[in-house]
Amino acid sequence: MVSDGSGRKPESADVVVVGAGLAGLQCARLVAEAGLGVVLLDRKEDVGERVHTTGIFVRKSLEDFPLPPSCLGPPVRRAVLYSPARRALSLASRRDEFRVGRMAPLYRELLGRCLESGVRFVSGARYCGARRTARGLVAEVEREGRSLSLETRLLVGADGANSRVACDLGLDSNTEWIVGLESVHSGVPLAEGAALHCFLDPRIAPGYLAWVVQDGEETHVGVGGYPDRFHPQTALAEFTASLDGHFALAEGRLLEQRGGRIPVNGVLRRIGTDAGLLVGDAAGAVSPLTAGGFDACLRLSRQAAAVIVRRFETGDPGVLATYSGANLRARFWSRRWMRALLAGVRSRAAMELVCGALRFPPFRNLAWQVFFRRRSFPDVD
Repeated sequence: MVSDGSGRKPESADVVVVGAGLAGLQCARLVAEAGLGVVLLDRKEDVGERVHTTGIFVRKSLEDFPLPPSCLGPPVRRAVLYSPARRALSLASRRDEFRVGRMAPLYRELLGRCLESGVRFVSGARYCGARRTARGLVAEVEREGRSLSLETRLLVGADGANSRVACDLGLDSNTEWIVGLESVHSGVPLAEGAALHCFLDPRIAPGYLAWVVQDGEETHVGVGGYPDRFHPQTALAEFTASLDGHFALAEGRLLEQRGGRIPVNGVLRRIGTDAGLLVGDAAGAVSPLTAGGFDACLRLSRQAAAVIVRRFETGDPGVLATYSGANLRARFWSRRWMRALLAGVRSRAAMELVCGALRFPPFRNLAWQVFFRRRSFPDVD
């Protein structure tokens, strides 16, 4: 599939996608379905290994994308927002609003769809960089201790929030982060039915929130916040202990603990060039308010694939200029100022006042819109 350093000419591909997360899998499959040659690289041997994120899919994604039902948990219609004093504001919808993805089997299923579409997958491959040539790019890869090269006409960075591809292509990089950490449990009885429980407490989760997600099969308990303001392990332990008496975690079984960095600067301005583009976390395709990224990831990856296909159909590299995050940022103004508000509230007393205001219209309606409004991310097609 690739040159092994023996002097043989590197094999070529129309498009090389770096990273087999949700964004990379989506983009690679759609481009391959259009008849282009695609190579998908990932550092892991198994795409289901070491999953870093809670996979909450919103109704908009569930309605618009063919996600495999077997890889999704039961539907959730209710969200509960808690103040630092644990005063609860319950919000309900008449529709199925959320489903928690079983991410390891989901990634494996989506990889299978990629392979059926003709994508060539290289596992255990560490992307080391790319260099321009007269014909395009050469991606340098390390696999099993060997240096490999792969010629390509277009490079797609789906390699996460700290994207190496972004640097190599001279594109924008993420600058604002939160760190999330969660534990996943099975067999925990439902506290009050399936629900997404969100706790606003700047001491436990500074600049973001803590959460308990229960869908009747799994329970996810997590904290998130700015890394310079808290210690995630300590905060998760304190938060978990505070849940005694409301969530019977001791009756269940701990499945795993996972976490990672999540960009909250919104979609970056420069996410495409004539040599390639960025998708997913690499592009900052995460809501700047909630850090929920799957709907943004799927939509931006679909747009990226469409732009790539048009670029090859027309033969005009300038088509890639239409893939711009600057236009999307203008549609995020409300969520950006709410992100600034959430980040700026540092005292529990001030957060208690904010939560109290949410009990009155129109602020209650605003909270409902944040959780349930179908336009959770701009349509970018």
